[in-house]
Amino acid sequence: MTVKTPASGDLEPIETASRDEIAALQLQRLQWSVNHAYENVPHYRKSFDAAGVHPSDLKSLSDLRKFPFLYKDDFRANYPFGLFAVPKERIVRVHASSGTTGKPTVVGYTRTDIDNWALLMARSIRAAGGRPGDMAHVAYGYGLFTGGLGAHYGAERLGCTVVPMSGGQTEKQIQLIMDFKPTIVMATPSYFLNILDELEREGVDPRNTSMRVGIFGAEPWTEAMRAEIERRSGIDAIDLYGLSEVMGPGVACECIETKDGPTLWEDHFYAEVIDPRTGEVLPDGEEGELVFTTLTKEGQPVIRYRTRDLTRLLPPTSRAFRRIAKITGRSDDMLIIRGVNVFPTQIEELILKQPELSPHYEIEVRRETHMDEVEVRVELSPQHAAMPEPHLEAVVKHLQHSIKTFAGISTRVRLMEPGALTRSMGKAKRVFDKRHL
Repeated sequence: MTVKTPASGDLEPIETASRDEIAALQLQRLQWSVNHAYENVPHYRKSFDAAGVHPSDLKSLSDLRKFPFLYKDDFRANYPFGLFAVPKERIVRVHASSGTTGKPTVVGYTRTDIDNWALLMARSIRAAGGRPGDMAHVAYGYGLFTGGLGAHYGAERLGCTVVPMSGGQTEKQIQLIMDFKPTIVMATPSYFLNILDELEREGVDPRNTSMRVGIFGAEPWTEAMRAEIERRSGIDAIDLYGLSEVMGPGVACECIETKDGPTLWEDHFYAEVIDPRTGEVLPDGEEGELVFTTLTKEGQPVIRYRTRDLTRLLPPTSRAFRRIAKITGRSDDMLIIRGVNVFPTQIEELILKQPELSPHYEIEVRRETHMDEVEVRVELSPQHAAMPEPHLEAVVKHLQHSIKTFAGISTRVRLMEPGALTRSMGKAKRVFDKRHL
């Protein structure tokens, strides 16, 4: 698909503003947000006072580094509504995480917050190549998860026709894609792979469908995964970034004309990258942990939230805003195997370099006789499922060698038949760490 670079008149004025104009707007909004949090949320008043800082100390953007971080545990400690900055009567919607690692992370929105969210998701879809009149098939989960409703409201705001399919029921997804002929599909990248598998199983070439743009987020995915999706489907695969604690999807999105990392919507979010060990702010271009401060959130302002996502801040290209590099992983997803730091995305990259292998894989870690043992289970691609045994052994040895060379760990590789691994209806579960069971 070819999309022309949008003329300045097709963009909001802030998307082509000077860096000085953006910084001035950010400082004005940041001062409001920090003061709003301090005056209305006991947690912030207590943490700011303990750190010896006051909203009046924020005289420049760089002064924000003096203020304390917000952690996911702080959401749980203030469960359910302790971080709200307005009376509950002004909260028009509540979302929450799944709570699989403890109490759910609760997020509240005022009417203005919902409107801003829809605006930013509409901006994201437009940046991804969507236009009014497009039909958007939304296969993100609806409900307490922010993905489905966030995508839905944004697509409607842009002027798209929305198919609110949600996740799961993959055969029905295929029916609707074939019958309704959407031009945009929005899902986790791992679930979109399931959709491609089902299309092919039904004898449909995904490259011959109506889909032309896929907007994928909610989990880290690699450039190799993008290449695989685009090769099989013929669409433009666009990276959408967001997180529930800050807003939901639409905090940043790639622009289709460059596909060079999600553009941060810096008029609503202030981003920092820090050293995850020391908390020191790093210069743009250096990899570290992404930290967000909301600039316009009324219901639940977020000041210096540590996302655990690892990335770099990059200079502007197709818009006036900075970008983030593709998320390499999460600091809490990192596996330490016999003293070596390994991210699942590293192994994914190596799997996808071998044409005999599919993108469907699992990593299991066990501790046997005081030593970590890693097994990588990966499905063969359907066209290579009937390879003779010597060829299969060569595939195993090649992947083991690649992982040892590039990730620094020894693994056992087990090849699986196509369809053998459990398919995710949303975010894929790739890692099963059984060392502590």
